[in-house]
Amino acid sequence: MMEIASINGKLEVLDFSFDLENRYTVWSGIIGGTFLMLSYFGTDQSQVQRYLSGKSLREMQLGMIFNGMLKVPMQFFILFIGVMVFVFYQFNLSPLNFNPQANNLIHGSSYENEYKSLNNKLNEIHFEKVGKINEFIEDNTEIKKIELVRLENEEKKIRQKAKSLIEKAGAEKSKKIETNDKDYIFINFILNHLPKGLIGLIIAVILSAAMSSTSSEINALATTTSMDLIKRNYRNIDEKKIVYLTKVFTFFWGICAIIIACVAFLADNLIQLVNIIGSIFYGNVLGIFLLALFTKKIRSLSVFTSAIITQIAIIYIWWIDIIPFLWLNVLGCFLVTALSAIIELFISISNFSSSE
Repeated sequence: MMEIASINGKLEVLDFSFDLENRYTVWSGIIGGTFLMLSYFGTDQSQVQRYLSGKSLREMQLGMIFNGMLKVPMQFFILFIGVMVFVFYQFNLSPLNFNPQANNLIHGSSYENEYKSLNNKLNEIHFEKVGKINEFIEDNTEIKKIELVRLENEEKKIRQKAKSLIEKAGAEKSKKIETNDKDYIFINFILNHLPKGLIGLIIAVILSAAMSSTSSEINALATTTSMDLIKRNYRNIDEKKIVYLTKVFTFFWGICAIIIACVAFLADNLIQLVNIIGSIFYGNVLGIFLLALFTKKIRSLSVFTSAIITQIAIIYIWWIDIIPFLWLNVLGCFLVTALSAIIELFISISNFSSSE
């Protein structure tokens, strides 16, 4: 079964090339990923507040270590499930588009018949593919591998045409629909192929995990806003007011999260979107923390100025898409530290000249 996934490129894990056109290589993962994780586990309030809840310093350190140790096998397990679901759909019929709203949008549109025709072609390819896979299992030859790859490519073309029809149907009905259905595949598998009781259990687990993650993020934002913006500038403010304002900010950031969730694009998938957003900001944040930890000579004005310049530069670089997003973590960190040193040097020279 794993060989079927391998033939279709689902097990291409290690890429040692230095190709900047490729987002995921060993080097971007190790170097860019290291900077991303340093910032995430070391500076992100949502993570730090978990460590601070520990009873002792050792408990906090162990929490961070276990968090990091479990991250890799957890990601591997998630990706492995994806591979297994892919193999499952090699033997079982799958919808033309896994987003049910996209399929509903087609109904009643002028593209419905064309969409049905594509769906019939997809089913034909599927049954042909099942036969070829069974032949491949019995007789593993290069010709059969090539044939399986050909059928997979044909299926991709049909699905791409279907996405185009969905977009046209959306334009016809003045509705915008997400045609990228990668994040719907696992949900479709759960709802249509698992026992009813297990479905309820998995949905409960997904919801509880989502609620836990979301609550920690929103609480982190509310706490940071209250402590760093309000209490820092209004030192005599009453503690009860701080608690009240924290609740208000929790509500505010919750609304912001809902709005962003409604308008944000999915990128290739949801996990990638989270990493892209993190990479845009995390490198800059990590650089600021490193400056605070390892040097006292660079003052806040230089750091603040360089942080703004760096953030604008990183957003622009991401927008024009000249390097893979994981490298933005490295670039942001080095850029903010270098600019801070340069700006501080200019300020020092200026002050020295003025004193003379």
